[in-house]
Amino acid sequence: MNNTDVNTELLPIPAFTDNYIWMIRKGEHAVVVDPGQAAPVLEMLRTRGLTLDAILLTHHHGDHVGGVLELLQHYQATVYGPASERLPACDHRLSENDTVQLPSVGLQLTVLDVPGHTAGHIAYHGQLNGFPPVLFCGDTLFAGGCGRLFEGTPAQMVDSLGKLSALSPETLVCCAHEYTLSNLRWALQVEPGNTALQQRWERASQLRAQGMPTLPSTIESELNTNPFIRTQQADVVQAASRHAGEALSNSIDVFAGLREWKNNF
Repeated sequence: MNNTDVNTELLPIPAFTDNYIWMIRKGEHAVVVDPGQAAPVLEMLRTRGLTLDAILLTHHHGDHVGGVLELLQHYQATVYGPASERLPACDHRLSENDTVQLPSVGLQLTVLDVPGHTAGHIAYHGQLNGFPPVLFCGDTLFAGGCGRLFEGTPAQMVDSLGKLSALSPETLVCCAHEYTLSNLRWALQVEPGNTALQQRWERASQLRAQGMPTLPSTIESELNTNPFIRTQQADVVQAASRHAGEALSNSIDVFAGLREWKNNF
């Protein structure tokens, strides 16, 4: 994704079967987010003649950090990551309201604590010169979905998703997996009458048929189509309650019901 300044790019680099490693490039400088695999990053850096200045990590899972040490064998990149998680390398340990300034690529970010998927998961949001606001959210928020609760609770994830959904609507959501079609297929079971969701499914299907990423999303799109942050919408509450076989009366219970439904979908 290019901005009006052709010198800056926001690129999802495919890795494994469905991961994206986000690269921010300006001139000959680059930053990557969650490099679970080194090879595709090294290839991009080599073919474009780029220097890797920094690595941003959101959480400790291997498909997000597995390429860090190999990248550090080739580049003297500074590594940023969550304060409380075990990481292969980290120069700057971060938590809520810490900032990351990466002027070589025009990136200014603030950290949010977003536990749920893992206990110490963080997200980065802020400004990339020439772009709308950006959000690098790892496995907390997906297009039409959210991460499984491996280490956190439904209450934590509801709070974390609330922080993200409160960001400005035009914010670009740079999540770490191409899960969009499977998430939207499920979301249509929850809200079959949601016109915005139906239209999003059509657009995403067309993009994937062309081999194109469905990302980045936007906060506005998630607010309109993602059941996990629509837990106060009547149709979502009714669908979750019906699936659970009992009345779910608050956002945390609705979320937990939706998460269990999606886990087994």
